[in-house]
Amino acid sequence: MVNLIIKNIKDIEEKLSQEVQNKIEEKSEYFKELLKKYEKDLTLEVIFDKSSSLYKVSAAIDLKSKKILSAEENKDVLKAVTKLFNEFKKIVKKQYELEHKDYEYKRKRNKKK
Repeated sequence: MVNLIIKNIKDIEEKLSQEVQNKIEEKSEYFKELLKKYEKDLTLEVIFDKSSSLYKVSAAIDLKSKKILSAEENKDVLKAVTKLFNEFKKIVKKQYELEHKDYEYKRKRNKKK
């Protein structure tokens, strides 16, 4: 199960905050589907930081083997969120597959004994 936590959403202008939140929830459905059979409960954190005209958006999830962190900067917050989640999907999926292959390898090896 993947829990979603959005931090510092107040840094975004009010007219965009609801749209950004909907976009994040829509994108996080992918992780809920991918990791639904994962052994431990996971927390997907999305953190916003606005400095002058740039938005910095970062996402983090703590898998069994390591914590995955990714960040993106852009003047448009929606573009930053979209680009961040596109990259984050690739990284998380790759790490999940590595963990799963390692698990299968250990399981097959234990059966041979």
